[in-house]
Amino acid sequence: MSSPNEFSHPGTAAEALASLSKEEVLRYSRHLIMPEVGMDGQLKLKQAKVLLVGSGGLGAPLALYLAAAGVGRLGLVDFDRVDFTNLQRQVLFGTSDVGVPKLTAAKRRLSDLNPEIQIDTYETQLTSENALEILRPYDIVVDGTDNFPTRYLVNDASVLLGKPNVYGSIFRFEGQLSVFGLPDGPCYRCLYPEPPPPGLVPSCAEGGVLGVLPGIIGSLQAMEVLKLILGSGNSMAGRLLLFDALEMSFRELKLRKNRECPLCGENRTIHKLIDYYQFCGVRGEEAPPPSVEVPEMTPIELRDRKSRGERIFLLDVREPHEYQICHLDGYLIPLGDLPRRVQEIDASGTVVVHCRSGVRSAKAVDFLRKAGFSRVWNLKGGILAWSDEVDPSIPKY
Repeated sequence: MSSPNEFSHPGTAAEALASLSKEEVLRYSRHLIMPEVGMDGQLKLKQAKVLLVGSGGLGAPLALYLAAAGVGRLGLVDFDRVDFTNLQRQVLFGTSDVGVPKLTAAKRRLSDLNPEIQIDTYETQLTSENALEILRPYDIVVDGTDNFPTRYLVNDASVLLGKPNVYGSIFRFEGQLSVFGLPDGPCYRCLYPEPPPPGLVPSCAEGGVLGVLPGIIGSLQAMEVLKLILGSGNSMAGRLLLFDALEMSFRELKLRKNRECPLCGENRTIHKLIDYYQFCGVRGEEAPPPSVEVPEMTPIELRDRKSRGERIFLLDVREPHEYQICHLDGYLIPLGDLPRRVQEIDASGTVVVHCRSGVRSAKAVDFLRKAGFSRVWNLKGGILAWSDEVDPSIPKY
């Protein structure tokens, strides 16, 4: 891969990229007086093209700091809309943006922050069909995603195109950071040859994340991007940074390129993009594993059955701190405690199991059916669907 400063642009575009306007000199003055950046470094930033996959918790600080730094062309990939639950950590958005497509709100905010840069938006899900086309025009790819299929997709597409992949991940109080895909360095598959079993690692939507954590990891990713563009310092290639916010500790692990890696090893067997949801054994980010097929009851059906006086044992398999947020007056047994507390369930009537969105409760129903419970149902969509379809006074989280 050519470094950003090696690209040439014909005609007036080249002249514009080879100089800074009076306004840009003033805007970037704190960079220009640093000998490590200076005019040459700022011009490298102006000529750079960086793609951000995801504009959520990690993408928000990434986009803000890279735009402010003067990265000349930023690409943003996202297909979601701003939700109230985003505002606790996604500082790119405000309350007035709720319901608006994230890329619409992001482009408006970033253009206000720095009108000197070009912002490309791709309001689509990154897939095996479009990834190479979307990534190809950019020098550096930044992974701000929160699910394994897309992480493997971003990694594989970056390696196949010969582009650095600046990786970050977050969960609760912990974060990770590295740079993959450099010629002599490892890729994501060298660190994680196989994805974890479906459902083993909860998403941030299920397990939560401290709001400031993505700001820390996203800012570190932005720093790595700027270092790559400037050609300064030591990148995180070949190293994995582990951050623990509770301990306020940083640990570093050495990573080596796996010579047997099917993607970047000496005898690679992966030459094209694959079906990454199938590879990771999931049908979607929050879908139950394909092996979990359980009977479901809709919130409307549950409401109607209760109103007719049917005997229903409502089992809540969330955690106690979630029950404090909102509840349906169900009997609380967290999913992890279910095997040793199964005798507490009244099976004389219909058992309906629920959680936040229907994922954990599907696993609970599968367990109970295998344990001999015959009349047990999963509440489709969980308490979120109940709030949407039956009782809007129930808070959503």
